Amino acid sequence: MICVKKHKINNQKIMSKTILITGGAGFIGSHVVRLFVKKYSDYKIVNLDKLTYAGNLENLMDIQTNPNYIFEKGDICDSEFIHGLFARHNFDGVIHLAAESHVDRSISNPMEFIHTNIVGTVTLLNAARRSWEGRYDGKMFYHISTDEVYGSLGSTGLFTETTSYDPKSPYSASKASSDHLVRAYNHTFGLPVVITNCSNNYGPNQFPEKLLPLAINNIKHKKPVPVYGKGENVRDWLYVEDHARAIDLVFHKGKNGETYNIGGNNEWKNIDLINLLCNIMDKKMGRQEGECASLITFVKDRAGHDMRYAIDATKIRTELGWKHEVTFAQGLEKTVDWYLANTQWLENVLSGDYAKYYEQQYKLR
Repeated sequence: MICVKKHKINNQKIMSKTILITGGAGFIGSHVVRLFVKKYSDYKIVNLDKLTYAGNLENLMDIQTNPNYIFEKGDICDSEFIHGLFARHNFDGVIHLAAESHVDRSISNPMEFIHTNIVGTVTLLNAARRSWEGRYDGKMFYHISTDEVYGSLGSTGLFTETTSYDPKSPYSASKASSDHLVRAYNHTFGLPVVITNCSNNYGPNQFPEKLLPLAINNIKHKKPVPVYGKGENVRDWLYVEDHARAIDLVFHKGKNGETYNIGGNNEWKNIDLINLLCNIMDKKMGRQEGECASLITFVKDRAGHDMRYAIDATKIRTELGWKHEVTFAQGLEKTVDWYLANTQWLENVLSGDYAKYYEQQYKLR
């Protein structure tokens, strides 16, 4: 029988586990934090975020006063800070989402991705190893990765957990490196780990440099909607709350040392997706059919743009019983409604620095 440590929080309630979630103020991270805080009232959830451009505490305003939630501002690359954090909170588990994640930014600034995604991950691994000191019962280091580490597919086939790594961008290469290091700590030091590789997420609170929120915001303001190349690149889309549920399941039931792919079985060409979004926006905004589609502007293709990603999620479905619950029609409708209803959130996010980056990246006004 595993002896579960209990922790006091605010000198009131005894907590059965203390979980560190890195990058918890970001898009996916905020949904994971919210799920854990609300679902596990006997867990102390510590959200660590550096609050860079994509980290936004407004994403968590609804749970910020919950008694089992703590926010810590800090950098995962700061070894002294991270070791101190582990010493203060005595974590039972780590769910590691903090990462630089936008391919375009990795092309313009590769070193930032190398530093955060590789050095930051190793810093956390070292802290977990030292904190747990080989007493690994009940501990888990859960590393969230991406399907992009597998490279690019042709017109057929799916990524499985045994697909060879073939990253094509500085972003995916840095994530592939971090995946390898997590596995190395498992094999070399016995650190208990799980890894998941997920397809494209969409939903509320996503920073508007990503395709769907960028397009929604531009359509709303009748600005050009940039689409790379001819828009023929294919992605597998998953609603973010379904991903959060998968993370919950893997953290609690995933097997030590295993990898699980998470996908929506929902492939779309970029241009078809944007045309579908335009049809929805025409109706939502009360515009004539085709008005939003007239904003589509094809721009120079991204360097080394992967053609197609698609996930085979058989393993997580058969071994852990996960499946996505939100259909794409439901998810896209909910996503559009959220961005149209949360104009203040968008205005707060769209800072001057982001506007400069946007203009430089897409060469649009």
